[in-house]
Amino acid sequence: MKFTKIASAEQIDQKWVLIDAEGKTFGRLITEVATILRGKNKPCFTPNIDCGDYVVIINASKAVFKGADKLANKEYHSHSGYFGSTKSVKMTELLEKNPEKLYKLATRGMLPKTKLGAKMLKKLKVYAGAEHPHTAQIAK
Repeated sequence: MKFTKIASAEQIDQKWVLIDAEGKTFGRLITEVATILRGKNKPCFTPNIDCGDYVVIINASKAVFKGADKLANKEYHSHSGYFGSTKSVKMTELLEKNPEKLYKLATRGMLPKTKLGAKMLKKLKVYAGAEHPHTAQIAK
């Protein structure tokens, strides 16, 4: 009888993945990022352990958005809990002012809604331009 191997936290080898978003479709890029953050692309995937890699996305503002007027119509809402405190931001404004937040919001929806999911989301680093401070991850 064969058993499935369950990885422990000490056995996980977390690497850094650099992704250039220029010219890539936004939704497909985010699904790829969520898979890497979760660790589902590894043979040692264990659902209750953070076995994913760190992800650095560069050129975030140059991704391609497909869909019927998605940039003009899609809105992101936030609410503090007080009456009348609902705020809405259009996707175009969010992409211009803060593309990092747009990527984090989209990725958060594809990760588990637990403390483990919040820990996975902290491993996502997004930069609007081509420069990033992670010197060890610079492609040669």
